[in-house]
Amino acid sequence: MQQRTASMTAATTVRRILLRTAWFVLAWIIVSEADLGSLVMGVPFAVLAAVLSTALIRSDMPRVSVRGTLRYIGFFVFQSVLGGIDVAARALRPSLPLDPGCIWYPTRITGRPARVLFADTISLLPGTLSARMDGDRLEVHMLDMCARSIEGLIALEDRVGAVFGQTLAPRTIEDLA
Repeated sequence: MQQRTASMTAATTVRRILLRTAWFVLAWIIVSEADLGSLVMGVPFAVLAAVLSTALIRSDMPRVSVRGTLRYIGFFVFQSVLGGIDVAARALRPSLPLDPGCIWYPTRITGRPARVLFADTISLLPGTLSARMDGDRLEVHMLDMCARSIEGLIALEDRVGAVFGQTLAPRTIEDLA
């Protein structure tokens, strides 16, 4: 039985190395602007990177969903642009409402990596800042405590959950009151 487990582990390791090598070669081709002559250097480095990353990444690291990650990136870029426009408009037109404050946001996502990504993303988006994490709660400072800002946190948490393959229970603003 132990020998079968070891061979399954070896097969899994080889599969991971081959898949990662393919991804690293693709990245090399993109970075080198498809200069196929550079593959003489790129392929050995891709294999080395694949072997090292397979050896160094802990087995208890959470799995990441490619689809969830792509949706997160699109959401993040879109929200960054909207948030930047909103902050610029508030700076240029002081008559726009400003209602700064802090809330304690109870997270639905589980696991430290997911919560850290959520908190870091909040701080990267204009108009919001993660102030402190306490267990499954996150203190968030916002320039505008309106419903739209809180809905944005809920939507962001859904996207971060999807990155880690977590399907979160639906949440509305009323659930936070």
